Amino acid sequence: MGQISEIRTNSQITIPKQIMKKLLLKEGDKIEFEVKEDEIVIRPVLIIDKTQSWFWTKKWQKAERETDEDIKAGRVKTFDKVDSLMKDLEE
Repeated sequence: MGQISEIRTNSQITIPKQIMKKLLLKEGDKIEFEVKEDEIVIRPVLIIDKTQSWFWTKKWQKAERETDEDIKAGRVKTFDKVDSLMKDLEE
């Protein structure tokens, strides 16, 4: 059986500490409620500012994973100075 919480004034409930800890939830986090037949499903959600939503597109995330793989495999050059970068680009 799951953990029990009580509905209080203004429909407030308390999420048990064990669940908060397991899901790494903290005060101020957002949660979503969904009704499925006779059950309430509660899940944590992350609200992303619309100006930052491009970063979370499938296309961008795929490119991020590819970049991480390139870095791990040593396929990325680094430069200490802009002049060195410009010279490399000209070659």
